Amino acid sequence: MANDGLVVGLDIGTTKVCAVIGERNENGNLEITGVGVSPSTGLRKGVVVNIEATLRSVSAAIEAAEMMSGREVHSCWTGIGGSHIDSLNSRGVVAVTGRNRETREIGPEDIDRVLEAARAVVIPMDRQVLEVIPQSFIVDDQKGIRMPLDMIGVRLEAEVHIITCSVTSAQNLIKCVNRAGFRANGLILQCLASGRSVLTEEEKELGVALVDLGGGTTDMLVYSQGSPYSTTTVPAGGAQVTSDISILKNLSFETAERIKLDAGCCWEPLLEGDDEIIVPGVGGRPPLPIPKSHILKIIQPRMEEIFNMVRDKLDQLSLSRPLGGGVVLTGGGAQLLGAAELASHIFNMPVRVGVPLSVGGLVEEYRSPEYATAVGLMLEGASREEVKMPDRTGESRSREKGQAPLFGRLADWLKKEFF
Repeated sequence: MANDGLVVGLDIGTTKVCAVIGERNENGNLEITGVGVSPSTGLRKGVVVNIEATLRSVSAAIEAAEMMSGREVHSCWTGIGGSHIDSLNSRGVVAVTGRNRETREIGPEDIDRVLEAARAVVIPMDRQVLEVIPQSFIVDDQKGIRMPLDMIGVRLEAEVHIITCSVTSAQNLIKCVNRAGFRANGLILQCLASGRSVLTEEEKELGVALVDLGGGTTDMLVYSQGSPYSTTTVPAGGAQVTSDISILKNLSFETAERIKLDAGCCWEPLLEGDDEIIVPGVGGRPPLPIPKSHILKIIQPRMEEIFNMVRDKLDQLSLSRPLGGGVVLTGGGAQLLGAAELASHIFNMPVRVGVPLSVGGLVEEYRSPEYATAVGLMLEGASREEVKMPDRTGESRSREKGQAPLFGRLADWLKKEFF
C-alpha cells in the first residue's frame, strides 16, 4: 500500500473537511492515530464550486491529522455525496454454466456474470456508476440467498442496489485531492461509509434509516433485510439553520454558528429555563442579549422542515416490512440538542444518535457524530484494500465506454460483507 500500512479516510463536506488516519497495530487491527478538521468553503450542497478553496481545506485537514499521528499521508479514500447522488434497484439473470456441467455448481464466474447483467442499466452520459451493492440472490426461484457460491442450480438471479453520481462532480473531487498532493484511492458514498461506522448488523437486518445531517445536504440511506435499499438526498442541512439565525438576528454567519452549537436546541421540553446569551455587537455596537427561547423558535421550524422532507422520501418507498431498527441520526447536525427527540416525534419511531463504533486508538477524538463519515471511509477503504477490490474510480471511465470489467474477487468480498 502506498501509505505504508496507513488507511486514510477523507470526508469533504460543505462546511468542513475531516481526515482520519488509521494504522495497523502489531496484531493487524486498525487503530485511529490521527484526526484533522478544517473549515470548508469550496463546496455548495456537496458539490465543488471552488477548486482552490477545496484543495486548501483538504491540505489543512490532512496536515492536522498528520501532525497528530506523526505519519506522512500519500493517498486516501475520499467520500462523495450531495444532491447529484441517485440510486435504483436492478435485477439480473443468467444460466449457470458452473464448474461442473453435470452438477451445475455455481462458481465465482457465474456470480460475476449475474452481477454484470444486473448492472447493465441505461444511465445518462453525464452520470457514472459509483457502487453496485448485491442485496440478495435467487437460485431456481429460491429467494433470499446471501451467498450462492457452491450451490447447485440452473438459473441464477441477483438483486442489486446501484448508486450513480455526476461524472463532473466526481472528477472535480478527485482533482481537488490530487492537486492537494494526495492520491484518491477511490470514491465511496458518504452515507454508505457513515452506515459502516455507526450501524450494527442487527439494525441493518431489522431495517433502519440512516439520516446524515450534513452542512449543505441531508443524506438518507435505508437498509432493508441487511442490505442497502434506497439512497436519497434532501437539499437542506445545518447551514440553513445557521443562516436562519444569522438573518433573523442580524449576526455574522460565524457568530450564528457558535450560538447554534453552544446554546441551540430544537425540542422545547429540553430547554431548561430561559437564560439569555450575550452576543457580540456588529460594527462596534454594544453586546446584545438574546433569550434561548428565541433561538429555539428559529431552529425548531427549520429542523422540522428537514425531517419532514426526509419522512416524505421515506413514505415514498415500498418497503416489504416496517423499519424495525428505527432511525439513526449522524453527521454534525445530529449533535444539536433535541434532534433525536424531534425526529422521534416526526418519524413516529425510535431514534438514536449514531457515533462511530470504537475502533481503538484516539477514541475520545473521534467518538462524535461529525466523524462518522471519515471513520467509515477509513474502515471501508481498509476492507477494500484487504480484498484488493478494483479501483472503482478508475473503472468508471472504462465503464462509460462500454468496457465494463468483471467483478474480480467478488466472492471474497461478499463473504466478508455477509459472513
